[in-house]
Amino acid sequence: MKGKLYLEDGSLYEGIGFGSIKTCVGELVFQTGMTGYQKILTDPSYSGQIINMTYPILGNYGINGEDNQSDRIYAQGLVCKEYCKTPSNYRCEKDLDTWLKEMDVPGVSGIDTRKLTKKIRKEGTIKCVITTEDVSVEELKKLCDETILRNDYMKEASWAGEEDLAPYVQGNLNVAVLDFGIKRSILEALQKAGCNVKLFPYGFTAEEVMAIEPDGVFLSNGPGDPAEAIEAIGEVRKLMEAERQDGSFLPMFGICMGHQILALAAGGETYQLKYGHRGSNHGVYSKETGRSYITSQNHGFAVKAESLMLKDMEVTEINLNDRTVEGMAHRNRPVFSVQYHPEAGPGPKDGDYLFGKFVKLMKGQEETHEEQ
Repeated sequence: MKGKLYLEDGSLYEGIGFGSIKTCVGELVFQTGMTGYQKILTDPSYSGQIINMTYPILGNYGINGEDNQSDRIYAQGLVCKEYCKTPSNYRCEKDLDTWLKEMDVPGVSGIDTRKLTKKIRKEGTIKCVITTEDVSVEELKKLCDETILRNDYMKEASWAGEEDLAPYVQGNLNVAVLDFGIKRSILEALQKAGCNVKLFPYGFTAEEVMAIEPDGVFLSNGPGDPAEAIEAIGEVRKLMEAERQDGSFLPMFGICMGHQILALAAGGETYQLKYGHRGSNHGVYSKETGRSYITSQNHGFAVKAESLMLKDMEVTEINLNDRTVEGMAHRNRPVFSVQYHPEAGPGPKDGDYLFGKFVKLMKGQEETHEEQ
């Protein structure tokens, strides 16, 4: 079947349709990862987005039941140069086309994805329509023009339940997880670090969180514009200011959306990047360790560095490509965060030590840079 990708500027890309027979509107983004398409598609942070994969072939190792990062595909659609119809891998259970059909997600192949990426980099965020149906250009234009893209998906992106939290080990630290659309690999990383996790979906209150007397609070990744999470920002501010029975402050650790919400709760500001950071090879420099790391990233917004200067927060890590804020820490409290994904899934494991840092803060242990 035929597939089409219509951009809001009137550009039309025609290719071969696969996956579900469907038409969807979304934000067109590009992802530079060479592997991990299953984990990318099931990351709730991609809610409302149509993913253009720059690597030229997808599906060559198939799909399996273990690599999903959530309960389903959250992306609106998939664009690729070529997809493999006959995958070969010992873990493979089904091919990409079959899986997209089951998940009711359309895909279009036969597109020059790197040319499309250059267009996104030049023009910035682009609204588009992906279709595998017999829809005219006029109808695509009308649908694109009339659809307003949402930025508040984090309010409904929580997916995990108690049945999803079978621990790797029985931990001795209780962590309240503020779930804005968490990835399974983050839950696994926390549990492997010795944490028992209690999830709080969007709509939580600081009082509910404090009622379980947590050893620490973790703020997850999630989709959309962090400034839209007004209720959550207010509750996180209360948690940052709350004192425990011994007079100490709660250790807090944020990743991606969680990092941005912590910044807003502290009085900082965020802004939308021209085309976002999405890939597995972003260089980051840590001022704390004096080292550089390769990181996995997926975000369209960033924290304004200058907005933190008078807010008791300091920038601890920067992006080596565009100097954007990649990490921050509170000057007087055990609160820190990073913009990237230290748990990877997919991507490098350079930042995996941060979960150990969080554990040490909860245990009241000082950490030296040499230990990192």
